[in-house]
Amino acid sequence: MVNNKRRIALYFFVDAFGWEIYQKYGFLNELLPHQSKLETTFGFSSAADPSILTGRYPDEHTHWSSFIYDPDSSPFKWMKYFAALPPQIFDRWRVRHNLSKIIKLVHGFTGYFQLYSVPFKYLPYFDYLEKRDYFVPGGILRTDTIFDWCIRRNIPYYCSNWRHSEEQILKENKKAMSDSLLRFAYVYLPKLDAVMHEYGPFSHQTQEKLKSLEIQILDLSGWARKIYEEVSIYVISDHGMAPVTGTHDLMTSVSSLGYQYGKDYIAFYDSTMLRLWFFNTQARENISELLHLLDYGTVISDEELKRLRVFFPHQKFGELFFLMDEGLLINPSFMGLKPVAGMHGYHPQALHSYSIMLSNKEIPENIHSITDIRKTMESELE
Repeated sequence: MVNNKRRIALYFFVDAFGWEIYQKYGFLNELLPHQSKLETTFGFSSAADPSILTGRYPDEHTHWSSFIYDPDSSPFKWMKYFAALPPQIFDRWRVRHNLSKIIKLVHGFTGYFQLYSVPFKYLPYFDYLEKRDYFVPGGILRTDTIFDWCIRRNIPYYCSNWRHSEEQILKENKKAMSDSLLRFAYVYLPKLDAVMHEYGPFSHQTQEKLKSLEIQILDLSGWARKIYEEVSIYVISDHGMAPVTGTHDLMTSVSSLGYQYGKDYIAFYDSTMLRLWFFNTQARENISELLHLLDYGTVISDEELKRLRVFFPHQKFGELFFLMDEGLLINPSFMGLKPVAGMHGYHPQALHSYSIMLSNKEIPENIHSITDIRKTMESELE
């Protein structure tokens, strides 16, 4: 017999499922008739995911970009000896991926870690921020997460292991629901992001992936209804995804000014953003002048960084920031050497940056940002 007190809140996290994609394709419209368009945080998933879990902005939880300038604390000092290795072999994704696994094991990193395409000779200038898994209670974020909150209140919950496949994750959630009475399940579904990077957000492959996600979510929520009297369902995301319309070789533009990397300046070329540190006044002035003249991006002012809640006085994330216009990539970049079909990491108010919340429950009118998602979690559980 079903106990009337058995209630569960299911939060399906679908990576990069943006508002514009939802507007075009819809998603479980009958099951989830309520929807809200959410503004994301400035930056990448390394900033947005902690913002969802903490309900706070990066300037509070302290996570923004994964690689930070800190040569004194860099775990990659020994990587300079790899600089002379042939790039045609060691710049391959599979080789880099396997090397990332070795580094992660050696240093005991439990968070998400990839070397991407950061040149070996530049790695010793950088530390890596996400050394610890913040999906585990008592992580390294300055503020608590929803999982810490649940622990303090003795609320039974289950958080998916983000390292596992989606199929594995769904099975594990079923088992967790059956083995114990949960109040909260965080179901991590990341593969849509990879599909859209490869094929674009408005591709046939994206549409097919969304259909398969509908089947998976219907299946797991149906399983929950067999066990629980009341099932609250939410589909949330960290950001959207923009179709890529062009690329620019910003590395060549900056290096053509003749300043020496490591002596005059340090640069980190994210997919959509250039972050710079300077040791030479002339280099600062001339590189800054170059960036202000470019017509495919914007130098982000300190005032805008403060408004977006990503201003850090320690400047380990950067001293000067150049953000590409939506749809344009820095290529090659430290994140990849070949263009992709879809990308995120643009201004939070760019058309395709907005995230979503879908639900079978009415969504309060004060839910406008991914930092507000936690409010709904606490409200469900209190």
